[in-house]
Amino acid sequence: MSTKKGLNLTLKIWRQKNNKSKGQFETYKLADVSTDSSFLEMLDMLNEQLIVEGQEPVAFDHDCREGICGMCSLYINGRPHGPDTGITTCQLHMRMFKDGETIHIEPWRSAAFPIIKDLVTDRSAFDRVMAAGGFVSVNTSGNTLDANAILVPKEDADSAMDAAACISCGACVATCVNGSAMLFVGAKVTQLALLPQGRVEAERRVLNMVKAMDEEGFGNCSNTGACEVECPKGISLGVIAKMNREYMTAHLDKG
Repeated sequence: MSTKKGLNLTLKIWRQKNNKSKGQFETYKLADVSTDSSFLEMLDMLNEQLIVEGQEPVAFDHDCREGICGMCSLYINGRPHGPDTGITTCQLHMRMFKDGETIHIEPWRSAAFPIIKDLVTDRSAFDRVMAAGGFVSVNTSGNTLDANAILVPKEDADSAMDAAACISCGACVATCVNGSAMLFVGAKVTQLALLPQGRVEAERRVLNMVKAMDEEGFGNCSNTGACEVECPKGISLGVIAKMNREYMTAHLDKG
C-alpha cells in the first residue's frame, strides 16, 4: 500500500457568472491531492468537495482529456496550459506543483474569447474564421482523383502535417500581448497552401480568413514569439511568414 503523501493546495480560481457580470478570484483549500492525478482530475476533486458543501461547482471546459481537442484550455499561474511545456491542460499532472503551493487558475485572456462562465470561454470566433476559408472544395461528380494518387514532395507533406497539428486551443491568442490569432490562422492557411488540393482556392482562402480574423477582433502579430513558446503542439512562427507571403501574393494578384 502506498504511503505517499498528497498535496495540500490553495486554489485561487476566477469565478464569473456570465459575460455581463463582474468576476473575481475565489479562494479554495484542497487537501491530499495525488501527485499522479491530472490537473483536471484535481478540479473534479474540488467540484466534488464544493457539491458536498452545497456550493456551486466551478465551470471548466473539457472533452477528450488526451491532448487532442484543445477544450481544456486554462491559464495557470500566468501561463497557458500551466508550468509544463508542449502539453495541454489535461496532460498537466499535479507532480508539477509543490505541497502548500497557491495555484492561480484563470480563463483565456482575450477580448475575442468572451467568458461564458467561470473558466469557460467562447472560442466560436475560431469556427467563424475557419468557415471563411479553412476548407477545400472537392469535385464529387465521380471523376474525383484519389488523394493517394496525387504526388506531394516529402518536404511539403511534412510541413503541412506540422501545421495540421494545431488543435485550435487558443493558447497563442491568450499569451499574445495583442491577442493575435495569426499563429492559428497561419497554421490553417499553411496546411492547405502546401498541398495540391489546397492550391485551387489558395488566394480566396487567405484573403477571406485574414479578413474574418480582423473582423473577430484579434490583434496583429506582436513578434514576441510567445505564441510559439506556449503552443502545446509546437507550431512554428514560420506558418505566420507563410501566411503573410500567401496574403501578399493574393492581394497583389487581386489588384
